[in-house]
Parts: sequence; C-alpha cells; structure tokens
Amino acid sequence: MIRRSLSMLGLAVFALAGAGAAHAEDAAAPTALAIGSPMPSADVKMKNVDGKEFTLAELAGKKGTLVVFSCNACPWAKKWESRITTLGNGFAKKGVGVVVINSNDPGVNPEDRYDVMVTRSQKLKMKFPYVVDATSDVARAFGATRTPEAFLFDADGKLVYHGTIDDNANDPKQVKERYLEAALTSVSSGKPVATAETKSMGCGIKFRKASS
Repeated sequence: MIRRSLSMLGLAVFALAGAGAAHAEDAAAPTALAIGSPMPSADVKMKNVDGKEFTLAELAGKKGTLVVFSCNACPWAKKWESRITTLGNGFAKKGVGVVVINSNDPGVNPEDRYDVMVTRSQKLKMKFPYVVDATSDVARAFGATRTPEAFLFDADGKLVYHGTIDDNANDPKQVKERYLEAALTSVSSGKPVATAETKSMGCGIKFRKASS
C-alpha cells in the first residue's frame, strides 16, 4: 500500500513538472501582435544592406508601412521573395514604407549571414531596406514566428493586416487570393482592409538567444 502511494505520488510530481515545463515554453513564445496595435520597437536601429542604420519609425510611409520578417535560407522565403520584392518596390512608389527584416541567427544557418543578405538584395533588385534584427528582439516584439510573415500598418500606424503573402507559395500562376497585395492596395488608397488576418506559412524564425 505504501509502495503504491509513493508510486502515485511520483506520477503526480512528474505530471506537474511536465505541465510546468509546457507552461514555461508557452510563456517564452512570442505573443502575436493584435490587429489595431501600434508598431512595436519603432526606435530600434537596424543595419541595412547598404551599411546604414534605420529605425522603423524612420522608414514609415505617409500611406502606411509594410514590415516583412524573412531571411535568405528558408525555402518558403525563397519561393515568395520575388513576389515580396515586386510588391515592395511597387507600393513604395505609392507612399507605403517598406522594410524586410532578417531576425534569424546566422549561427544556425550561414546562409543568413549579412553578406549573403547584401548579395540577395542586389540580385532581387530590392529598392527598400533589408535589415538585420541583431538580437531577434524586434521579431519577439512583433510576435513574429515565421519567414516570411507580413505586418502592414496604416497611415495612423495601426496594424491592419498580419499574415501570409498569398495562397500559393509554390506556383505564382496558380494564386487565387493575393492577401498582402489586396491589403496594400486598400492601405495605399486609405480604405479599410477586408481580410485583416491570415495564417502565416513558412519556416520558424531561428531566434538568437534572448538578452538577459
């Protein structure tokens, strides 16, 4: 009887420990930025591929601001990068501030190094900043977890769209829902965004170790 009681006690302790670990993991996960929220970490300086440093506040556009978390290494990011560049270059001319942020730790995948970012931005002909989130803290502040993952803010600096680029990463010709393009069109015209949230599809962000 005593042995059985001790066994049951051990199982209870194990279960509580497991629950605590799960809770701790959930607590460490970024919380997604809610629609209507202001832009976080707007004053954090980040190094662009041209060697200059910018803050999101400095890159904000009169019509709105698009922030995309992406990288060099993720296969999903590679599939969408040309479409992101086309949208970014096009809507930057319409008064939307555009910036792509790489929050990945290059120690996990060397392809996410700064020098590769420089080469990639030149190859894609990006006409907007591609910057390094040197601590991954900007991604944490946004609650970003995927690459690519888009956050679009309106002229008042409020989040009006969060999610994926479109509904077909593999084949641009088969895209039926152009979520980000539709949201950008609405924002640049000063109109409400019809679809405010979609599920982000991509690789998990390779976060750098959190600063203590």
